[in-house]
Amino acid sequence: MEFKIEKLEKYTLIQVLEEKLDTNVAPSLKSELVLISGKGEKNIILDLSNCRYCDSSGLSAILVANRLCKNANGTFVLTGLNDAVDRLITISQLDTVLNIAYSTEEAVDIVNTEEEGREKNGK
Repeated sequence: MEFKIEKLEKYTLIQVLEEKLDTNVAPSLKSELVLISGKGEKNIILDLSNCRYCDSSGLSAILVANRLCKNANGTFVLTGLNDAVDRLITISQLDTVLNIAYSTEEAVDIVNTEEEGREKNGK
């Protein structure tokens, strides 16, 4: 199994269980993301703590998740980055585009804070 998907009250947590988020895994991750989004989920936390490597197709899957959440007026948070994946995100300048948390708890806080903000603004 490549992913562990947990549907919780305000968000869906996806844990990538593979060591590499590459051309072998990224297409099925994209499919899962589209299915989850299609079911009405707008807040997704993607946990990459098991990943030691990510390539351009992995980055593409991450950007798909971010776009799906944005289009649904939701929040996407990336967490569990190891040094190599974190460097790739930084070099790609995606750290300026993505919500990145250092722990799942911090990711949940980001989702909750943004949800509260949307509720206050009536969105």
